[in-house]
Order: sequence, then structure tokens, then C-alpha cells
Amino acid sequence: MFLGADNNIFERAAALRENPTDAEAILWSFLRHKPLGFKFRRQHPISIYVADFYCHALKLIIEVDGGIHDVEAVRNHDVERQKNLEAEGICFLRFMNDDVLKNLEGVKVAIIDNLKYMNRKKTYISR
Repeated sequence: MFLGADNNIFERAAALRENPTDAEAILWSFLRHKPLGFKFRRQHPISIYVADFYCHALKLIIEVDGGIHDVEAVRNHDVERQKNLEAEGICFLRFMNDDVLKNLEGVKVAIIDNLKYMNRKKTYISR
């Protein structure tokens, strides 16, 4: 579940949990209630990274990105990070802070739709 995350990553995750962005706090208020019964963890250590939100049952990361993610170097890091974690079988959903802050209902619908799809896909694979 942690893919070899070391103590530094756990400490970084703990610090991030103490200081969420407004968008992260709002989305956590939805995810902490286990939509469709799926448990999410916030600021979860995975390998050398920290995922904003992680559902182990579906191997799903949900990221909430601010404007800094429009900077080329950060965007390139995000792409590399996502490739590395997708190689471990982890899927991603990404939303911008503004999506969460201005269209929370749309974000919730997108998450629920993806949870339903991923759960069906997982059920078919495990048979």
C-alpha cells in the first residue's frame, strides 16, 4: 500500500494533512464519508510521493491541483510521477482547485461515476 515509502515521506504527508488547501479540505469533507463504501486516505504516502487522496481498494489516486501545476517544471514532474505510479497499477483522477471550489457537485458526480466504473471493471477482472 505504501510501496516502500520512507520516514521522510510519512513526515511530509503528516505535515500536508495539517495544512490542507481549501479545495482539499472541501473534497475531504466528501471523501471521508466513504462514497459508495470506498475508503479514502488523505495525503497518503506511496513510494517517494504523497497522494492527495488514495483509495487502496481501487488503487485510485485523486489529485487536486492548484495553479502551480501549470508551471512547466511542475507539470513535467506530475507526468513523471503519474507514469511511475501507473506502472504500479494505480489510476488517477485529477481536478483543479477551481473545479472543487466552483463546481463541487460536478466533481462529486465525476468521482462517483469513476468509482462505479472502476468497481465494475475490478469485478469483471477478478472473476
